[in-house]
Amino acid sequence: MNMSPDSPVALALEEGGNQVDIRGCRVLVVDDNPQNTELVQAYLDGLPIEIATAVDGLDAMAQAERFRPDLVLLDVMMPRMSGFEVCQKVKQSPDLRDTVVIMVTALHEVGDFERAVECGCDDFLTKPVNKLELVTRVRSLLRVRVLKRMLEDLRKGRG
Repeated sequence: MNMSPDSPVALALEEGGNQVDIRGCRVLVVDDNPQNTELVQAYLDGLPIEIATAVDGLDAMAQAERFRPDLVLLDVMMPRMSGFEVCQKVKQSPDLRDTVVIMVTALHEVGDFERAVECGCDDFLTKPVNKLELVTRVRSLLRVRVLKRMLEDLRKGRG
């Protein structure tokens, strides 16, 4: 695919990805512990994004359908539906499958990470969450999401 040097994707790539605009991106924070949700929201407060929250897996799916997040920060151990199940449903949904999913977990077993990968998870963060790590990963994965969307828009425009 030939890209003109002034296309948004070419310009973003030329800038090294650091100038990719994530303003208006949507993040869904899912955790059954309100303190964890509030902490993550506070950590992300400096980013120019919209944030929605959900208190369990079923609420997460309802919010995801309504809010259409670009990225989900997903607790693993929750009532009614686990993070593993939510991740799998998100990745199987035609409308949500491109959503980036970061599992946020206190679990440290290799089997848990393997299960998360099998469900389609894109990345992991372990609890307690480190602010710098959280903000860096969210910003980076949102930039990738924006670039993918821009590329898809270009392909559709030329197709």
